[in-house]
This record gives sequence, structure tokens and C-alpha cells, in this order.
Amino acid sequence: MIKNVIVDCDPGHDDIMAIMSILAHREAFNLLGLTTVNGNNLVDRVTDNLLKVLTYLDVDLKVAKGYDKPLVYDADPQIAHGESGLDGPVLPASKFSVVDMHAIEFMKQMAQTHDKITIIALAPLTNVALFLKTYPELKEKIECITLMGGSRSSGNILKRSEFNIYADPHAADIVFKSNIPVIMSDIEICLECSTDHEMIDGLKGKGYVHELAYAILEFFSQYNRKRNKDSSPVFDLVPVMQMLHPELFTYKKCQVDIELEGVHTRGMTVVSEGENCLLVEHLNDRTLYNQYFMEDLSILEERYSSSR
Repeated sequence: MIKNVIVDCDPGHDDIMAIMSILAHREAFNLLGLTTVNGNNLVDRVTDNLLKVLTYLDVDLKVAKGYDKPLVYDADPQIAHGESGLDGPVLPASKFSVVDMHAIEFMKQMAQTHDKITIIALAPLTNVALFLKTYPELKEKIECITLMGGSRSSGNILKRSEFNIYADPHAADIVFKSNIPVIMSDIEICLECSTDHEMIDGLKGKGYVHELAYAILEFFSQYNRKRNKDSSPVFDLVPVMQMLHPELFTYKKCQVDIELEGVHTRGMTVVSEGENCLLVEHLNDRTLYNQYFMEDLSILEERYSSSR
């Protein structure tokens, strides 16, 4: 069954790979559009990066720009994605523009005009939370919010905090208390879903789309390459792969609460017994996971080549 999806994102190397996998599967996703938010970099910059990638791929999609800062805290962009927010690939100037409405107004319009929508949230949850707060009457139109964020016992910005939740914990608190079905792909499952560097290196020279994927992943994998690891997680890809291939994973119902202000734990996801979240707990087959990922890139390559 084709799902009507909105991708809320802050591209971001891993965001782009997630979007590319979505684009490869027209039979699974009706991509209504993409909304951008402050996160990996400032919202203007990540929006421009997204439009440049869509120009590279020659894919015209609706893009709506959202909030430029979290609900309470100051904007605090990541450094993992380089100064531009998407270092590595050489991208053309954009030939596309954003739609003439704010991200939450775009979400409102899509919710009003479709029976159900799914939000794939790959960024701090500012846009999603303020959509829910502004238009609570539309919550019933959201089938699911599937997100990359949180952790069970680790962190990548503080010892117990993952960046997407840390960046706007108050927004995350609203989302997890919304009574909308939430699927959480946390740091732990993303680390299980890592992609071998040998596989990334094999993308080079395979074609126009593969070259983009190589440039993105080669830069993004430098952190782990410098630490002599043989693979790297592509974090934001995981929620998309979970939707496409749910059989690859095991799951657990749980309660997720958000630490809002802790000096050492701001944005910590406190996971306990309960039922406000479906946790993507474990990956059953990493080889098959990455095989599917590579197939998605090949689908896009073939489609791009046939349209030239």
C-alpha cells in the first residue's frame, strides 16, 4: 500500500541518502514534499543544500522551509557535516525554489487533502511539534511519525543524548506526548545498520547518481575511517529502510520520556516500560540491509540514465 509521506529534514549527508532511497520506491511512497528545519546547519543553508541535490538529480519536489531555531534553546548546528552543512559533493546552483508557505502550513495543507499522512522525521522535531500544537485537530490525520533520534544508553552530542533530540528536547517532548504512533530508530539501531567502507568506495565510477552517493558517503565516513573502523552508520537512512523492509528488524513497545534541562543529560530519551513508542530494537541481517541500500542507488541510476 502506497503511503503519503512528508520528509522533515535538515540535510545533512545521511538525510540525502534517506531521500534517495525514498525516491527509488514510487511503489511504496507518495512523497508529498519535504520540509526543512534548523539542525545539522542553519535552516537557510540546509534548505539550499536540499535544493542543490534535487537539481543535481533533476527531481522537482515541493520543499517548504520551516523554523530557524528550537522552541527554547539557541540554534546550535552540528559540525559533523562540514562548514556548508553538506561538504564533499560538488553541487550545481539550484534551479528550484521553495514553495510560498511555511513548513507547518504545508503540513496542514497535506493533512487536509489526504486521508492519512506519515511524517518521516530526520531532524530536530521543531516543525513537527509546532504543527501538532498549532493544528491539534489534524492529529488524527497522521498515521505515524517515524523518526531518527534518541538512544537507549548512549549519545553522540552528550554522553546520554542524541543530537536530534538534544537540539530541541521541548519539541521532542511534545511529539512523544502526542498520542500519535511514534516509531523510534535510535543511535543503537543506526550503529547496527552501518555500511562497510569497502561498499562505499565501490560506488565511485559507477555512474552519475552513484558519484553523488560516493561523494556524500565518503565525506560522512571520514570520522570512522580516521578511527580505523571498517564501516559507518548512515543514521537517517534507517527509518526509511525500516518502512521498506520491516521484516529486517525486531521491535519493542516502550515508554519514552524526554529530559528537557539536565546539564549532562539534556535531550536524553528515558526508555522504560510503557506504550507511547515502538522502538526499532535490533537488525536481523546487516548484509541484506546494505544490499537493499545499494539496490536503491542502482534503481535511481537506471531511472536517471533512461531519462537523459
